[in-house]
Amino acid sequence: MPQELRAVDWTGNSLALIDQTVLPQRTETRHIRDVDGLVDAIRRLVVRGAPAIGAAGAYGVALAMLQGEREGWSREQVLAAVARIREARPTAVNLMVCVDRVLTRFDDGLDAVLAEAAAVQREDVAANRAMGAFGADWLLKRVGVDRPLRVLTHCNTGALATAGWGTALGVIRELHAQGLLEVVYADETRPLLQGSRLTAWELVQEGIPHFVQADGAAAGTILRGEVDAAIVGADRIAANGDTANKVGTVGVALACADAGVPFLVAAPTTTVDVATATGAGIHIELRDESEVLEWSGVRTAPTSSRGHNPAFDVTPGRLITALVTERGVLEVSAGELPGDRLRPGGG
Repeated sequence: MPQELRAVDWTGNSLALIDQTVLPQRTETRHIRDVDGLVDAIRRLVVRGAPAIGAAGAYGVALAMLQGEREGWSREQVLAAVARIREARPTAVNLMVCVDRVLTRFDDGLDAVLAEAAAVQREDVAANRAMGAFGADWLLKRVGVDRPLRVLTHCNTGALATAGWGTALGVIRELHAQGLLEVVYADETRPLLQGSRLTAWELVQEGIPHFVQADGAAAGTILRGEVDAAIVGADRIAANGDTANKVGTVGVALACADAGVPFLVAAPTTTVDVATATGAGIHIELRDESEVLEWSGVRTAPTSSRGHNPAFDVTPGRLITALVTERGVLEVSAGELPGDRLRPGGG
C-alpha cells in the first residue's frame, strides 16, 4: 500500500476524506467544507476509526472557523459548531481529546489551529509505527514459535482508520514486513462489514495472505488452534483496562481466553480515558436499527421485528493479555493498568 494513503487530509480550505462507505467497489474522496458536512461524514462512517475521527475533528475546528468567517458567525456560534463536531460519535474518545487539544489554540487564530491539527495527524502516524514495532516484538516473544504467525483481527484498524499506517493492522503490517506473518483471519464485522470491505482491501493492497470469515466463525477458528494471536483496536480504554471496540470484539476475547491465545489491543494513548474508571462508564453508541434489519435497503427481518444495534461492546480488562501503545506494552491481565501507567506525564 502506498505510504501516502491518508483517510483524512487537509487541502488548504477543505477536509478531504476517503469515503469508506463505498469501498472496495469505488475509491472516492469527499471534500468537506462545512460543519454539517463533517458531522454527517462522521455519523455515516464516511470517516471512521477512533484515530481518524480524532484527526478529522482536529481539522474540524478550522472548518468551523472558516465557515464562521464566511457566514458572519459570532465566537459563540463557532464554538457551538465545534461542540457539535466533538459530540458526533460519543464512544470514540479520540474525537473529544483531539478537538479539545486544538481548541487550546483557538484564540491564536486559524494558522495556529491548523498547525496543531497537523501535529495531531503527524503524531498519530508516528505513534502507529511505534506501536507496530512494539506489538510485533512482544507477540513474537510471547508466542515463542519459530515460524510465521497466524493472526486474527476484527473490524478495520489500518491506514483507513487512523492518520496513517494503522494500529492493530500496523502490528500486522510490521510482522509481514519482517517475513513473520503466515496469514490473517479478518472477521467480516457485521453489520457494516468493515472487515470484509476495508481490512481485506488494505490487506490486498499490501499483498498479505488472508481469509475473510463470518464473525460467528471466529471463536471456532481460535478454538481449533488455527490462530496464534488476536489483535484488535479500541475506541475507548478505561483506567482499569476495560476496552470498548467494535461490537463482536468481546466474543473474540472470550475465545482467546479459553484457548490460551494472546489477545492484544493496539491503540494510541489518546484512546485511554483515565477519567473513566471502568467499562461500565463508557457510553455505547446505539445506531439505527435499519443496519441490522435491512441489507442494501431491502428488509430481511419481519416488519414487526425491532433491531438492537450497539456499535461497540466492552471487553473486560481481565481478558486483555496486553495493550500496546506508542509508549510500549502493558500486560493488562497481569495487573499493569493504563490508569496507573498512562496518565499524563506517566510512564
